[in-house]
Amino acid sequence: MNRFTRSHLLLYAVHIVLALLVLLPLAFAFVSSFRPLEDIYKYMSPITWKTFWPSNFTWGAYQTLFTERGFGQIFLNTFFVGAANVIGGLLLGSMAAFAFVYFEFRGKTLLFLLVLLTFMIPFEVISIPLYSLVNSLGWVDTYAGIIIPGIANGLVIFLFRQFFLELPTSLVESARMDGASWLRVYTRIVMPLCKPVTVSASLLIFIQQWESFLWPLIVTRSKEYKVIQVALSDFVTEYATYWNEMFAAVILSILIPVVLLLPLQRYYVQGIANTGSKE
Repeated sequence: MNRFTRSHLLLYAVHIVLALLVLLPLAFAFVSSFRPLEDIYKYMSPITWKTFWPSNFTWGAYQTLFTERGFGQIFLNTFFVGAANVIGGLLLGSMAAFAFVYFEFRGKTLLFLLVLLTFMIPFEVISIPLYSLVNSLGWVDTYAGIIIPGIANGLVIFLFRQFFLELPTSLVESARMDGASWLRVYTRIVMPLCKPVTVSASLLIFIQQWESFLWPLIVTRSKEYKVIQVALSDFVTEYATYWNEMFAAVILSILIPVVLLLPLQRYYVQGIANTGSKE
């Protein structure tokens, strides 16, 4: 019994240490966002309670973000791009997966293997040819240039396909025997059963787009289309680094995905862990 208790205490101690490693930097960033720039590293040596509590509390960094740096437009841009990718990605991904599961056509296996390869290849490998294609279409520095290349997501297609494979085939067969079209089967029978994987795929697409840096940096030029991750690089200049504003922007950029993930985490985990409901 004592050995069992000691092992649990050791496990809790390890978890506490790991939690502190994750949370302390976030706590420091949160506190520093309410400090003047000159006080950011003033209380770092030695570390005291003042390190994690602002002695000169100010909202200046947050005010500057929205009054001088245009972060209101930047957040709207990022949210719009993420929402557009979610809608387009869910529609395209679920329909492609539906075709892979319920239709028979030549080269289906090979095509699905190519889909799997799309999310295994590092984006850096295809960024230059993708930019050339987008540039030839005249989409550089437009919403279309940021959104459309990210709509086709191989991982989303894979998740939906695995879920569809585990759905009872009798549902689809009965509907087809009753004269339902494939579109009706997709919209009225299959998709209403896919709430867990739909939530998982939606969060996956949105967070992936919210955290995207390289592609928006490559394909945009003006401030009109700037997104949050690209805007974070503006705080490091040739002459100074505006740490308090950077920390404020980081806290705000973390807040949106957390607000979305917390109430939906049950469906997210269920959609990732399970491939579907069995008959």
